[in-house]
Amino acid sequence: MTKEKSNYETNLDDEDTLTNRQGHPITNNQNIRTVGNRGPATLENYDFIEKISHFDRERVPERVVHARGAGAHGYFEAYGKAGDEPISKYTRAKLFQEKGKQTPVFVRFSSVIHGGHSPETLRDPRGFAVKFYTEDGNWDLVGNNLKIFFIRDAIKFPDMIHAFKPDPITNIQDAERFFDFCASSPESFHMVTFVYSPWGIPANYRMMQGSGVNTYKWVNNEGKAVLVKYHWEPKQGIRNLTQKEAEEIQAKNFNHATQDLYDAIEKGDFPEWELLVQIMSDDEHPELDFDPLDDTKLWPEDQFPWMTVGKMVLNRNPEDYFTEVEQAAFGTGVLVDGLDFSDDKMLQGRTFSYSDTQRHRVGSNYLQLPINAPKKRVATNQSGGQMQYKLDRAPFQNPHINYEPSILDGLQEAKQVGKEYTPMIKGNLVRQSIDRQNNTKQAGETYRKFEQWEKTELISNLINDLSSCDKRIQEKMIALAEEADKEYGRHLKEGLAHAHKGGSSNKPLGNRGGDQAPKEAIEKSNEAEPY
Repeated sequence: MTKEKSNYETNLDDEDTLTNRQGHPITNNQNIRTVGNRGPATLENYDFIEKISHFDRERVPERVVHARGAGAHGYFEAYGKAGDEPISKYTRAKLFQEKGKQTPVFVRFSSVIHGGHSPETLRDPRGFAVKFYTEDGNWDLVGNNLKIFFIRDAIKFPDMIHAFKPDPITNIQDAERFFDFCASSPESFHMVTFVYSPWGIPANYRMMQGSGVNTYKWVNNEGKAVLVKYHWEPKQGIRNLTQKEAEEIQAKNFNHATQDLYDAIEKGDFPEWELLVQIMSDDEHPELDFDPLDDTKLWPEDQFPWMTVGKMVLNRNPEDYFTEVEQAAFGTGVLVDGLDFSDDKMLQGRTFSYSDTQRHRVGSNYLQLPINAPKKRVATNQSGGQMQYKLDRAPFQNPHINYEPSILDGLQEAKQVGKEYTPMIKGNLVRQSIDRQNNTKQAGETYRKFEQWEKTELISNLINDLSSCDKRIQEKMIALAEEADKEYGRHLKEGLAHAHKGGSSNKPLGNRGGDQAPKEAIEKSNEAEPY
């Protein structure tokens, strides 16, 4: 018997049907509604207006730093020990305690200075940010591939970034601006030595180290604390590029590191890193010739040995780049019980800045996004703000009570088990630099540890960029190099004395001949007639 056709059937809709954001099935996604097939269009084109207005808004503000990035999901597996000792001796953080315990993670790798679609071959530090979705809530370990930084005081960070970013008039990165800041900030010379060596251009994200850079603290169950530094060591080995090698790769593919990470995971070649820590007692350590809270310094491994605490495996690519990698939001203040802040002035400045910029960039409810939300229940008295889509309520919370304390079934404070860490802080409020600056000693030690080809590449890259800088900047940089190591200073001074004079500093750091590219583009191009 033939089924009679209903006179109230609507458009057919199944699981694969294209819809708009209201859930309406789209029957024609090729043409807007017009008067005749030539137009004009009408204003009531709801599907088109929704589609194009969302397109106009589908980018969030780009990160000021770390804009170019790639990411992946995986897990962290604890060893249950710090070296050969029970890790509970140092920290009560749950994710470390049990051997074999796995914690989900999301990692975002990035370049620092350059924009969202910049080449991944540029000379620049690389970001290495890990979000641990622990049973006690999220922990973000936000660092770089290099273990030190350019500065030690957060008030200098905006100036540093301004100097390293493109010129505000030409919109071109300028080596003279870079070295003007660095020559005037001698604490940066150790980092300059790394960045201008092959370590300034990692071959890809899988084969580079990571570091927390800042000094943190671990707190045990008795409320006792130690200073701690974090280091990620890749099991794939470490590979870096020379300037020439990087330029050859860039000519073929400027997304090579993103592609390398994605392809490796897609074919099951999951990258791994081991997490190691250095531990130091929580005091000023006057026996050292540097302050242990100084981000421009390495802690000597022979005095503070590296201890393994776990490993990380990345085994799943993002399903959508924007939803996961672009909207992923990290902050140095995101710590769980058993982890704590040190008095590191850079860390304390970053702790405000990172979360503040995420609220601006992604929105006040950025922590409700799946990529940022903890994988445990959340219950707060916070509500409202842009893009809220759920309430952080407890199952039996009185919905009328959005404050605390309350006796009317509102949220209650958690019971603290571990002893509170209560450091003694005493001193005058001042605006002063730390005492033991020792700005160049470790730069010299780093230079002497480089292999000969790394030294040669470092000097060549420095000469290439400094040769187009103001003479006063050259002299300051030579003086810093001589102070770090006599050979280092001599090679830089001799190289600059014989370097080609002239040329523009308006080009990416380390780039050879980039200032001639506009002229070459005309000379090597082919004429064409108008059509």
